[in-house]
Amino acid sequence: MSGNNKKRSPLVAEKRYPAGSAAKKKKAAPKKPAKTRRTRRAATRRSKPKGFIGYLLLPFRWLFSLIWAFTWRIGMVVALIVAGFSFYFASTLPPVDELIDGRARGSVTMTDRSGEVFAWRGDQFGGMVTAETVSEHLHDAVIATEDKRFYRHFGISPRGIASAVRINLREGRGPLSGHGGSTITQQTAKLLCLGVPYDPDDWEDEAAYEADCRRTTLWRKAREAVFAIGMEIAYTKEEILTLYLNRSYLGAGSRGFEAAAQRYFGISAAEVNVAQSAMLAGLLTAPSANAPTRSLERAQNRAAVVIGLMEEQGYLSEGEALEALVNPATLSEAARAQSGGFFADWVMDSGPEFFTRNTTEDVIIRTTLDQRIQSAAEEALITVFERDVREGSEAQAAIVVMSADGAVRAMVGGRNISATGAFNRATQALRQTGSAFKPFIYAAALDLGMSPYAMIDDRRTCWQRRGSPEWCPENYDREFKGPVTMVQALAESRNIPAILVSEEVGRGLVSEVASGFGVDREFAAGPALALGVTESTLLEMTGAFAGILNGGSQVEPYGLTDLRFMGDDTTLMDASSVGIGERVIREEAARQLTWMMTKVVEEGTGRRAQIDGWQIAGKSGTTQGSRDAWFIGFTGDYVTGVWMGYDDNRRLTGVTGGGLPAQIWRETMVRILEGQTPTPLPMMVPQQPLSTGLLQSQGGEVVDQQVLNLLDNILGGTD
Repeated sequence: MSGNNKKRSPLVAEKRYPAGSAAKKKKAAPKKPAKTRRTRRAATRRSKPKGFIGYLLLPFRWLFSLIWAFTWRIGMVVALIVAGFSFYFASTLPPVDELIDGRARGSVTMTDRSGEVFAWRGDQFGGMVTAETVSEHLHDAVIATEDKRFYRHFGISPRGIASAVRINLREGRGPLSGHGGSTITQQTAKLLCLGVPYDPDDWEDEAAYEADCRRTTLWRKAREAVFAIGMEIAYTKEEILTLYLNRSYLGAGSRGFEAAAQRYFGISAAEVNVAQSAMLAGLLTAPSANAPTRSLERAQNRAAVVIGLMEEQGYLSEGEALEALVNPATLSEAARAQSGGFFADWVMDSGPEFFTRNTTEDVIIRTTLDQRIQSAAEEALITVFERDVREGSEAQAAIVVMSADGAVRAMVGGRNISATGAFNRATQALRQTGSAFKPFIYAAALDLGMSPYAMIDDRRTCWQRRGSPEWCPENYDREFKGPVTMVQALAESRNIPAILVSEEVGRGLVSEVASGFGVDREFAAGPALALGVTESTLLEMTGAFAGILNGGSQVEPYGLTDLRFMGDDTTLMDASSVGIGERVIREEAARQLTWMMTKVVEEGTGRRAQIDGWQIAGKSGTTQGSRDAWFIGFTGDYVTGVWMGYDDNRRLTGVTGGGLPAQIWRETMVRILEGQTPTPLPMMVPQQPLSTGLLQSQGGEVVDQQVLNLLDNILGGTD
């Protein structure tokens, strides 16, 4: 306690520190001046809109700020969702090798008798190629045509999509119709069906599955974009392009560029030149319409556009582009021929289903087809129709050529010779056979021991109708010749003798012989059987005549020789046991019948089928009103059948079996036999007996009215 009582001054902060320190502190942290009323008023003025325009724009500025705040937040959420799903899809994608061949079914490749490929069925897959192993020209053509920014985008191209939408709207279509703006990655995603595998329980067939994969909706496009980004995460650009090159459909059943290169050019995708590469790349937009097998000119025009794109993008020099334009790609000889389509369809339909129509493997079938003979038949049909049939006629024709053992060498199922999957009139059309059926009647008679010189009374014969006037049928020429030999009756295709012989030997035996030779159909119950009212196909009838040529044994027409898996030499199916079957009539009877049938060509209704220097046996046939016209004949090597008629069963005008069908037969055989040494027919000239009885109708029989009505409709209308 101090001794003086003076009052001390209070202790203040300034006195705690040296004067200099306090000064420095005050200088280092000056006090922030408090806002005055004036400064607050100025800040308020700066935040307010200036003038009348400012007040008008104020709501829009507020709305824009709101939209921007909403958009970037939503965009961030969408981006996170897209990224999440993209990484999810990327994690589910298998190795590229497992996705190369996406076919649910296999393919069938057919070779002719010499081993040359002539037809393909199903989806062909020629084998895996990669972006590095295909021709450099093909690699560049695909990029230039489908996605020039392929190596610069991340799976989708906003610029390409916007451009496609603009073009579609300008051309009056919907935004998603027409140009798609899809990248190669997006197209590959669609080819993979966005990762959804084919399940037969979910889709009716593979076509329905693919149609569903190709559907274009906003939702699917969104999924496609996300899946494409996922592919870009999982695979390299070259792997994505490899998938695209192997999965794309390129027309004519070709899946992938290797199959297409082999199908159209007969070479590998690694060997195609600029012009061929441009044609293959041009198929991507419309594979079926632009396929060179359908229209080579259209395919070449599209290829020219691709060549222009390649030059424009620097893949080709001006000189290289010009050379490719001057020398456009053309089809290989096998692809250009387009022969044997009906034959190939028949093999597919008649072969084992699990190796043909529903095969899950790639199969190679060796067939009996002879492409030289096939071309001869096609040329013959075209020649006769162009030369002898009126323009605009809708009449159709079919041709079958086979060897005596039933091996089919050629087949034409209609006038459109390049058709595939079309109605095959050689195998599917059931038509009445007319007088082409008569050889089976005489075969039965000869087998029983009757002589070709046996006399038959060709006279006016009448049948009594119950409750109606008697019915007296006529021959085709409206004449009756009295007693004629069996060989003359066949040569002139006389109806009355055919009925009398059929009734003499028995309709049951005639039906048995015809059935044994391969015409195994429902036979007429009355005398009309002799007039060919039984229906049959051209293939069956030609096979039946082959049975006569080979000496009277049954023949089963066949086209498949052997079958194996592609890349495997093990034969899975051998057709060596197919062909000649059980004996139907005695060989002597068959040889005599062959001789009788030579008289049809030499002296009778088949004279237009004659070929100088060759022995030919045959039989014509024309049904009531010329609705069907047939000529089936054979040399020592080949049996050829021809049918002509309308699909709707209209009448042919002025056509009989001995007319246009015989001409088509001759045109075919002249081409087949050109340059060959004539082969004699295996026939037997019978000894003429000293005397023979006369086969004649007893007359006055009472016949069932229904049978007579059938006879009335047919008799006199066959040759």
